[in-house]
Amino acid sequence: MANLDLRNTLVFILAGGEGNRLKPLTQVRAKPAVPFGGCYRIIDFTLSNCIHSGLRRIHLLTQYQARSLEEHIRFGWNFLPRRLEQFITCSPPHHVTVGQWYRGTADAIYHNIDAIEEWRPPNVFVLSGDHIYHMDYRDMLAEHVTNKAALTVGAVRIPIAEASRFGILQCDNDGRVTGFLEKPLQNAPEIPGDPGYCLASMGIYVFETTELTKRLREDQAKPEGKGGDFGMHVIPSMIREVPVYAHHFRGLPGDRAPYWRDVGTIEAYFDAQMDLCNVAPQLNLYRRDWPTYTLWHNDPPAKTVFSEGNGRRAEVTDSLLCPGVVVSGGGVRRSILSNLVYVDERSLIEECIVMRGANIGKNCKLKRVIIDKWVRVPDGTVIGYDIEQDRKRFHVSDSGIVVVPRGCTFTN
Repeated sequence: MANLDLRNTLVFILAGGEGNRLKPLTQVRAKPAVPFGGCYRIIDFTLSNCIHSGLRRIHLLTQYQARSLEEHIRFGWNFLPRRLEQFITCSPPHHVTVGQWYRGTADAIYHNIDAIEEWRPPNVFVLSGDHIYHMDYRDMLAEHVTNKAALTVGAVRIPIAEASRFGILQCDNDGRVTGFLEKPLQNAPEIPGDPGYCLASMGIYVFETTELTKRLREDQAKPEGKGGDFGMHVIPSMIREVPVYAHHFRGLPGDRAPYWRDVGTIEAYFDAQMDLCNVAPQLNLYRRDWPTYTLWHNDPPAKTVFSEGNGRRAEVTDSLLCPGVVVSGGGVRRSILSNLVYVDERSLIEECIVMRGANIGKNCKLKRVIIDKWVRVPDGTVIGYDIEQDRKRFHVSDSGIVVVPRGCTFTN
């Protein structure tokens, strides 16, 4: 492996996304702060990757509905020793004109260029804070250094049908990027010899620092609407002028297949979590060598109540139960119950995601439902069996997943 200066490498994580396609889950929180996998937030996966990769100087660029995310970082990610010049810090858009948000990914980094110039790192990582994956960033940095690249872009193989959601790369035989199309609606270039698939940008970049600051200043000088974004403005011009390489995402050693998910829609978010309920899920949350860190809650152990008697039986199958969960004579099938969730007697929960502190009353039936935090579902409630009726009360996705938002009150 190339000689890597990890200690002096700076990381910026873009975590200000509004996440419109995840509403109403993002109505009161930024997309990276959305709960995932029972006890985690989406941001925990990127941050954990950084810690395991030896990257310890991290700026989290927040913006939309940032309070929940910033509190999660303050209480759950405050363990790095600042006296050793290690930190995870939240940086809202306080540098820009009052009332103006970051115009795009490149604009966000530009307005934190003072941090780059203060530390003067040899290389800068720019990461997305709203994807689910395990990755050792040292492999990517090693390729970047070996190739003497101005920019290295993390790339993942995706079906061509999904190309319109991503930036699509074209590469030569040496991995050098020769073309870049931002979210093409049609005619996305396939991977040579791999019909039906293309190479998508993961929103993960390693920049040589001098090149980055130069490009950021050039981009900032462009007229309104002509700059501000890496994918649309900065990267295309770099490809024509300096060496830009793709790093093919491989996952971790021992993975059955590389796992990377953009959970930016209700369907993608739901499906990724239902996969965790499988016997052999694609994402292994139980790796001892690569744990996912998060804010630890001192909750009691999960508990089931009643085996038989008076018709009450607690039955839990193919599900994830977090600390503090109580299943009191109810049934839980292929579901994820976050901390402090309570399921009362004779209720049936099937293929549901129930977030922290939610309370499911007696004789309820829920199927393919996402329940947000602290919602109290009254006795006898039925959701997920009559979609047209559900649409009158809740948000229902195109595939029929019902979302009950935080603060929801039920009426008879």
